[in-house]
Amino acid sequence: MSRPLVIGTRGSRLALRQTEIALESLRSANPAAEFSVRTIRTEGDRTAASLAEIGGRGVFVIEIERALLAGEIDIAVHSLKDLPSDETKDVTIAAVLQREDPRDALVSRENTNLSELKPGASVGTGSPRRAAQILALRPDLRIADIRGNVDTRIRKVDKGQYDAVVLAVAGLVRLDSLDHAAQVFDVDEMLPAPGQGAIAIQVRADDAEAITIVKAADHSESRTAVMAERAFERRLGGGCHAAIAALGEVAGSVLLLRGLVGDPTGHLLRAEIKGQPADAESLGTTLAEQLLALGAAALMEVAP
Repeated sequence: MSRPLVIGTRGSRLALRQTEIALESLRSANPAAEFSVRTIRTEGDRTAASLAEIGGRGVFVIEIERALLAGEIDIAVHSLKDLPSDETKDVTIAAVLQREDPRDALVSRENTNLSELKPGASVGTGSPRRAAQILALRPDLRIADIRGNVDTRIRKVDKGQYDAVVLAVAGLVRLDSLDHAAQVFDVDEMLPAPGQGAIAIQVRADDAEAITIVKAADHSESRTAVMAERAFERRLGGGCHAAIAALGEVAGSVLLLRGLVGDPTGHLLRAEIKGQPADAESLGTTLAEQLLALGAAALMEVAP
């Protein structure tokens, strides 16, 4: 019998639901293992400031990784898109669970899709990636910064503070809230964030027992796709201010990776690449270099 393993997670409703999903996968793969859950409040949960102001996506994971490295927890569960593309020293992603729908959705006050919003309508998002792609589709709309969890953002639309918001389909599905979506964007309209829709499970790199238990829940195709996406983002090195999007899809022996870089005005550069799933990370790097050769660095430097 292995030792009981403590799982650390954020305390939001979505984070707790994702932890339930992770627990189901872990228990299915390891029927004899024992787990408990500990919630950890992160810097991202304590502030109403924008991600760009408080240091980017890492604010949702630093305290959890600190607890992991200190031995206070044995396993950390994250939305993979919250994890910076450079892995933390002495921590490893031991499993990527089977990915939920990675696309984005529009939640609007009158249940209208993007093309039906009135000129000048306000669309709430804190994501440069979403903002750039919205403006590429509808340059007449007004992008308005927004913070808060999924429920809070939907409530702000209902109260008329925003005409619409863009949210991840995966979060809506996990919270049984997909009925709020007026439109689910095709990936040709709105390419998702690297890792969007995937749940990552971290452990300490030297914890062989935890690695073995967690790896049993890994979904290889989802891992392959997100590793390509993260390599793409890592090579671009744009940070939290950059509009970077990527989506990998594995079909048999072929990995298709789409990538996008944009600026705050809605100017976008797109490219795609195909190759062997075993070459996922090198394909991500190559695709990023193709976009850099087309001028992506200049787009990422445009101030919002």
